[in-house]
Amino acid sequence: MTVGIVVVSHSSKIAEGAVELAAQMAPDVDLVAAGGTDDDRIGTSLEKVLAAVEQSLVDSGGDGVVVLTDLGSAVMTAESAMEFASNPDAVQLADAPLVEGLVAAAVAAQGGASVDDVRKAAEAVSFGPAAGPGRGDDQADADGLVVPDASGDFELINPLGMHARPAAKIAGGLSGLDAEVTVNGADGMSIMALMALAAGQGSSLHVEARGKDASKAVEYVGRLVKEGFGEL
Repeated sequence: MTVGIVVVSHSSKIAEGAVELAAQMAPDVDLVAAGGTDDDRIGTSLEKVLAAVEQSLVDSGGDGVVVLTDLGSAVMTAESAMEFASNPDAVQLADAPLVEGLVAAAVAAQGGASVDDVRKAAEAVSFGPAAGPGRGDDQADADGLVVPDASGDFELINPLGMHARPAAKIAGGLSGLDAEVTVNGADGMSIMALMALAAGQGSSLHVEARGKDASKAVEYVGRLVKEGFGEL
């Protein structure tokens, strides 16, 4: 069993499309779309969302359920469904962008993460700038440049390079570590930022990490790259 994920959108097509996308990267995760009204108009339905949550609770076998939403009233509908759920303590609402958060959550669930960590993986993604030069207690070299706690260079060997699935695996895994990570200067926890690197096969990824789990973070990215992200 894995943590289940419910997608709540004002549009049934958006919910179904988001689920279809995430399923490509997390084939073993129970993903349920709950979009639109009962008569398939734009809007949300408490009955439809509650049914999706209950289905996911059963299918997850007690591992828990994470709910992602798009716009304002979808959040309220999801919160109401959680209150009426048979096991509300097992359901968590993620405050995250729908598509990118869903992909990160699905990848984390695919890897066996707990319901807490799946929600955190969704909430860790961002559209913001790279993770900056580091914290105030970082060490600097003689030229005043911030020195990372760990770093590494890895050559992409998978045929398609840094597309959605590799980016999701990197971001999803890093979200559970206590480290600030950049990949070629981009935020290592942002799927969109990693994809925007447009790094193809043969490109080199320079990974820098700062924090308690810096070495683990660099090793994690390096292992994924060396394994070709499971695509070889």
